Amino acid sequence: MTETPKSHGRLSIRPSLRPRELMAEPQVLGAWTARIITLFPEAFPGILGLSLTGKALAQGLWNLETIPLREHGIGRHRNVDDTPAGGGAGMVIRPDVLDAALHEAGPGLPVIYMSPRGKPLTQARARALAQGPGVTLICGRFEGIDQRVLDAHDIEEISIGDYVLTGGEIAAQVLIDATVRLIPRVLGNQDSLAEESFSIGNRGLLEAPQFTKPAQWEGREIPPVLLSGNHAAIAAWRASEAERLTKERRPDLWRAYQDGMDPAKDRQLSGASDQSRDHREHQEEPRR
Repeated sequence: MTETPKSHGRLSIRPSLRPRELMAEPQVLGAWTARIITLFPEAFPGILGLSLTGKALAQGLWNLETIPLREHGIGRHRNVDDTPAGGGAGMVIRPDVLDAALHEAGPGLPVIYMSPRGKPLTQARARALAQGPGVTLICGRFEGIDQRVLDAHDIEEISIGDYVLTGGEIAAQVLIDATVRLIPRVLGNQDSLAEESFSIGNRGLLEAPQFTKPAQWEGREIPPVLLSGNHAAIAAWRASEAERLTKERRPDLWRAYQDGMDPAKDRQLSGASDQSRDHREHQEEPRR
């Protein structure tokens, strides 16, 4: 007996200057969409093509499109960057090149530049993005992007941490993964989201420790309360452990929990997101 083929729903058609890759996933009209502007489109889907996010992509629960920045480069060598105004090391991505790529991406989606000087990525921001139509992500390289194009398009900047990567591709995959898993039907058990760290159901606290078989391992036992069958006692233990871990490891989240504040706002008030950072990166490749 043959298996009934899965329907991808209504496919969307969008004009493009280049042919669509034969092995690319179909684009489903109305599905949450991630458009990636990058110098390295071959980096995608990467880890996003595996496990639950990959299965959801194949089923048409979300779309992934890459827009190669090099195709919008200037001159015979498709240059995308030039030297920094005022001098300095490295190269800066040109505003006209990125502007052309943004026009190819088209309107309708929020535009985010993955940048170490951006606001921290939070579970709340991922949740808000998951409830929208999708996102256009810009993966930077070299010393960064000309500020004028960021201002012209009112581009939001988001950081995944206080450190510098060689490019924004990994950061973009982090944001997409954090967001796509919140889309209905992507996870097999949506109830698992409620007890995760930073979730509303877990009151913004870190998740309690998890255990599984065997009951004894290397002289270490599963806490007896988890094997008691007393659901009220188990819930109380998990709540207590969540509070203990949050207080020990994340004082900012603990303060927000006690005050009833948004953890992201608490971090901003504490100055954690306003620390001066070194955003300059070494040039990754010679101009071509």
